[in-house]
Amino acid sequence: MMIWRAISTVLTVLAWGAGWAPARADVISDWNQTACETVAKLGPGAPGHRMLAVVQVAVFEAVNSIEPRYAPWFPRMTAPAGASVEAAVAAANRATLMALMPAEKAAIESAYQAALKTLPDGAAKTDGIAVGEKAAAQALARAATDGASTADTYQWQTTPGRYVPTVVPAAATWPLRKPWVLTRPDQFRPGPPPDLGSELWARDLQEVRAVGAKNSTTRTPAQTDIARFWEETRPVVYYPVIRAVSQMPGRTVAQNARLYAAAGMAMDDALIAVFDAKYAYNFWRPITAIRVEHLAGGSKTVADTGWMPFIATPMHPEYPCAHCVASGALGAVLREEMRGRAMPRLSSTSPTMPGAVREWDSVEAFMDEVRMARVYDGVHYRNSTEVGNQLGMTVGALVQKSFAAPLAASGN
Repeated sequence: MMIWRAISTVLTVLAWGAGWAPARADVISDWNQTACETVAKLGPGAPGHRMLAVVQVAVFEAVNSIEPRYAPWFPRMTAPAGASVEAAVAAANRATLMALMPAEKAAIESAYQAALKTLPDGAAKTDGIAVGEKAAAQALARAATDGASTADTYQWQTTPGRYVPTVVPAAATWPLRKPWVLTRPDQFRPGPPPDLGSELWARDLQEVRAVGAKNSTTRTPAQTDIARFWEETRPVVYYPVIRAVSQMPGRTVAQNARLYAAAGMAMDDALIAVFDAKYAYNFWRPITAIRVEHLAGGSKTVADTGWMPFIATPMHPEYPCAHCVASGALGAVLREEMRGRAMPRLSSTSPTMPGAVREWDSVEAFMDEVRMARVYDGVHYRNSTEVGNQLGMTVGALVQKSFAAPLAASGN
């Protein structure tokens, strides 16, 4: 063991002397944070998750072409021997982000140049940049044909002459997109929401009416904190959860590149699946149901025409919960990544609750909090959160099974 440790030390010294050094595993996390902050400026909604998936797949392909450890997603690229992984990661991020978020060109370029300044000039750096740009081109070529730019042709359910709110619902064309791993958007479409005459519906309606109201007297201060934290839906609140795993001792840059790409794919595909279900069922939100007298279980509810949810209701159908599908997809990816090993303490921060750090001892605790947050927010019913979470976990498990299997000789 002492001999191998000495050899490793000598190789490291020689590597620095030759002008290159092993890439830090954290380079993936560092650039992901930059990507999250950049894409966050787009605002809430599914498009940000799509963009992060494109970025992270490009990064994975760049790293994997230089250090082949996994089956490639795109046709295998040939990378020059000794190409800098860190330069490739920087270039892949820059090229994808520039294409997807052109309004942020100056900030992206600044981050890129700052990263390159830490790397010695030479063939390794130049070759790494070329590899990253080529991987980005592959990812962007796929993105150009994934259906995200399909023209919005949503039609309101109304009768001629009758007024309806004229805000176009969000992500109505998302079910038309080409998924990463799913064979089709409705592959795992869940069954319908509860019948309005069921006791399950009566239970869920009563719960959200009480605990999810803007001026609720039953929601506790701790529950209010959870609700406010998870009002944030952009990737910036999700990817920090991955970092507890990516920063574990012994992780390699290749492992982290794959992990972030798998998480991005899983959350993006899960959102395609959930919007397929949402627009298939068109189930009403709590603010609508609570303000209308209707059958709930064995009796009629009394309309509460002044009821308001704790947060603004998202502009798309209720069932199933999209926040819950994203957390379920991410949870399944992390659970599979850590199979047979102890899960580190997970944590994240949220722009909707500045200064707060929330932590979880397990994937299950993380997913449960996200589920209940949407009930406390007053925008979802409990059953919808459970169905959404299960849908997300199913998609996440499929991605981990299908994406980038380790090569036989990789040791990963």
